[in-house]
Amino acid sequence: MRFGTTLRKNIYPPWREHYVDYDRLKRLLKESDTGSIDSESETWTADDESAFVDELMNTQLHKVHKFQTDMSQQLRDRTSACEKKLEPLALGPKEKEIETEGEDAGAKGKEREGVSPEEREKILKETLEELDNITKEVKELEKFSRLNYTAFFKATKKHDRKRGQAYRLRPFLETRLAAHPINSEDYSPLVIRLSAMYSFVRQSLEGKPKEALSFAESTSGGEGFTSHKFWVHPDNILEVKTVILRRLPVLVYNPQSSKIADGAQRDPTITSIYFDNPNFSLYTAKVNNTPKAGSLRLRWYGQLAEKPEIFFEKKVMKEGDTSEEQRFPIKDKYIEPFIQGEYKMEKSIAKMERQEKSEQEVDQLRKAAGDIQTFIKENDLQPVLRANYTRTAFQIPGDDRVRISLDTNLAFIREDALDHDRPCRDPEDWHRRDIDRAQMEYPFNAIRKGEINRFPFAVLEIKTKGMKRYEWVDDLMNSHLVKETRRFSKFVHGVAMLFEDYVNTFPFWLGDVDTDIRREPQQAFEEEQERKKREAETEFAVGSLFGARASPSYQPKAQSPVGSPEATYGKSFPKTLTPARPSPLNRESNDSAQGGAGGEAIDSDEEGVHGTRIEEASGGPSIFSRTGPAALASLFPSFASSNSRYARKQKQKAKDAGRRDSTLPPGIRPPGTWIKDQGPVRVEAKVWLANQRTFIKWQHVSVLLASLSLGLYNAAGEHNDVARALAVVYTCFALFALCWGYWLYMWRNELIRKRSGKDFDRVAGPLVVCGGLVVALCLNFGFKVCADFFFFLSFS
Repeated sequence: MRFGTTLRKNIYPPWREHYVDYDRLKRLLKESDTGSIDSESETWTADDESAFVDELMNTQLHKVHKFQTDMSQQLRDRTSACEKKLEPLALGPKEKEIETEGEDAGAKGKEREGVSPEEREKILKETLEELDNITKEVKELEKFSRLNYTAFFKATKKHDRKRGQAYRLRPFLETRLAAHPINSEDYSPLVIRLSAMYSFVRQSLEGKPKEALSFAESTSGGEGFTSHKFWVHPDNILEVKTVILRRLPVLVYNPQSSKIADGAQRDPTITSIYFDNPNFSLYTAKVNNTPKAGSLRLRWYGQLAEKPEIFFEKKVMKEGDTSEEQRFPIKDKYIEPFIQGEYKMEKSIAKMERQEKSEQEVDQLRKAAGDIQTFIKENDLQPVLRANYTRTAFQIPGDDRVRISLDTNLAFIREDALDHDRPCRDPEDWHRRDIDRAQMEYPFNAIRKGEINRFPFAVLEIKTKGMKRYEWVDDLMNSHLVKETRRFSKFVHGVAMLFEDYVNTFPFWLGDVDTDIRREPQQAFEEEQERKKREAETEFAVGSLFGARASPSYQPKAQSPVGSPEATYGKSFPKTLTPARPSPLNRESNDSAQGGAGGEAIDSDEEGVHGTRIEEASGGPSIFSRTGPAALASLFPSFASSNSRYARKQKQKAKDAGRRDSTLPPGIRPPGTWIKDQGPVRVEAKVWLANQRTFIKWQHVSVLLASLSLGLYNAAGEHNDVARALAVVYTCFALFALCWGYWLYMWRNELIRKRSGKDFDRVAGPLVVCGGLVVALCLNFGFKVCADFFFFLSFS
């Protein structure tokens, strides 16, 4: 089927005018309805070239990109509106107990204040209808993006093949798609939010109590594997290997002996032959992520001449990105009869029965063979593609919690017999004997140019078991060394590259193959932060619907330890100037209203912070209008806190943290408590001993001053009033040193227990003691000099 017909059949009628005008592009190429160039239009001028390029790269691409961007934003806004509509029904602080009347008088129940049962049911049903419409349009928008993405590649290929004598448009198209991406929209966060609302609405309509509401019913868990696929640039392959080798060993496996081989064995070469029909229905279903999409392949290690064990493998996708696999070994001489339906694995089944295998194992082989044979017959399958690559596997033997594979030297080769005049494979055989008899290896130089495609990158696949997160795995996945490619498939990519004329839909990653996927570390870090921000917004929106994952804004405020976020933010944000924080349920709608689709949104908290600081900077009172301790602290900062190098460093850190806190991104709120404040308090012994040592020093100073005052008082005569007065002064300083040392010891003890980040220095006590002693000694010296002077005058 021609792509123009496919496009017309799959157009979503309400959006018809926003699709690529493929017929107009064909007219600009002067192509006839039969697909050939009009004989009277053989001449192709520079004006024709300019008109086609402008229409394709500017008008059509801009139209499609603008509609997709606007529609994506509309769907997010409508989702936020649904969340806002459900907000009165969600668990929150306004929920209270009420007494029911009538027959059940005296009984108590929980009800959201201001929402009656009838109104609640009406809201739920209206929201459910709107969710159905949003979900439908999300699916149509994804199909819209894929159809138009394929249309641009098809039109570009027609130009390069028929009008590309001057220059080719394919590189230009990839550059324009990078500036106006229609293939990079990730609808996963939106789908998660929709799924959470579906779960909430469904459970609420079923009459489940609010305490039992949970999002866990709509999410997958357990001990299944989670797979992530990435591309690795050849320049980064060695570094990626060294990162993995620090945690996982290379799994060296010898498939011939099923034993661990010696370290000199090189990485195994894997060959997979994929099946499809002339219409490539399996490929189309896999690209479009159709439910129950299946794939079939033959796979073996090493060269076929070495008689390796060959496996028939079938995989069928199910709901929730899970899959069901069937596989069994088969000898190469039985493969063609099996494909033709003439052999049903009778000899293998009989052999298993002679070996007294369990009945369950025999039934599994019989069922797998029957299902795969039926699958081949129903879909008219035949071998169409060969994928050959070298695999390096990383795994701790016997521990499959983390499994990593790195595939290099990846090449795709046509294995089809679709062209009857010039088949790549003998139609009466199941594989290409020219490759297997000659034992060809990468880079397969003997293969004709149009029958092979060499993939420019390595393919990294990381599989983790269960829900546990590994920090080093996350660091690798978010690093600049790899580029994530969601849903990447060797089968899909090989068909898209080698059978462009046979298929009418392409995977989204196709445009990135000829680009440089290397990134700077800073760019990778910024992209990771942006992704985490979106995940946090989604988490808040989802969690606000359920009690088990309620938003932190609903939690009761408890007393926070010194240095905790609430204590810090409480000092920075005056209550009179900080507006109430919007609920996470409608956070995205607020962001959209303030920032729009193209600008940076500022939430109400940030506006409050900015207003407060501007007022303090411009309209606040100056130090000359202050009185009391505030003025003294302004003129002499050392009275309020220490000016030591450590203290200045801590103050600078606090200022930097304050600046970061004042510019929190949209949708992010300060946490309730720092991570460092959680868990039991563990303090090193030297910290406690240092505090006790300081306390003992202060007591030592107090004892010295008390001894001085007592000696001075005893030495003074009855008529020496000055010495006796100074003895009393020294006694007061001794008492002050005693009290100051005890208060300082208890205050620092409290800071240590609360893990505070405050400065521990307090210089007021030493200044008072030292200053007082200096004044007292000066007065003592002055009085003594005056007394001696008057005595000398009287003697004279």
